[in-house]
Amino acid sequence: MDRHRLMIVEDDPEIRVLLTDYLGGEGFDVTAVTSGSDLDAALARLRPGGGPDIVILDIMLPGEDGLSICRRLRRDRPDLAILMLTARRDDVDRIVGLELGADDYLCKPFNPRELLARIRAILRRAAAQAAPPARRQLRLAGLVVDLDARQVLDAGGTDLGLTTAEFDLLACFLDRPRRVLTRDLLLDLTRGRDHDPFDRTIDVTMSRLRARLAPALPGGLQLIRTVRNAGYLLTVAADPA
Repeated sequence: MDRHRLMIVEDDPEIRVLLTDYLGGEGFDVTAVTSGSDLDAALARLRPGGGPDIVILDIMLPGEDGLSICRRLRRDRPDLAILMLTARRDDVDRIVGLELGADDYLCKPFNPRELLARIRAILRRAAAQAAPPARRQLRLAGLVVDLDARQVLDAGGTDLGLTTAEFDLLACFLDRPRRVLTRDLLLDLTRGRDHDPFDRTIDVTMSRLRARLAPALPGGLQLIRTVRNAGYLLTVAADPA
């Protein structure tokens, strides 16, 4: 089996060498570059279909910053997974990165084993999206949720284009019907138990999920309701399609 391919974009030489050696030792095919222009050149040299599975992208880079690079990659290579690294502990970079379509983020300094775990989680989700045609489907307020293809379709069969994070969040409610799910529980289920207690990812992802679903729902239905001081509740039962 071919090894998974990673592209690291990191200008700090110590971090770049550490990640290259560590992830290479874990069985990945690793290429490391120092800037957005070097990334573009490296991608251009690859044969068709030979691009990386994941780009590990630092935000603070010389020249074009990581957020701008993320925006370009999401536009030009929508199937490419992006994991962003940030040296800032506040929410701003992380929220903007998620808004631009990053699949995950990690704050510096970090344990390389946590980075490895997040990479493997992204790869598992990507593998789930490549599931065979026989699929489990649910009907939810006029929508069809394809659990194996990880898609949500409107009444006309159009894919609503949920991101990995948005679908993972919706799946939490489908797996736990008629339950109020707290923000901390949703963080545990989607981010793991090592999340920052001040992490606002759920709030951002919930807002984006509601915006994706709203145009396809009948009569302005609020599919996921905020329960004050408690959490969130799926308001409609899902049935087998």
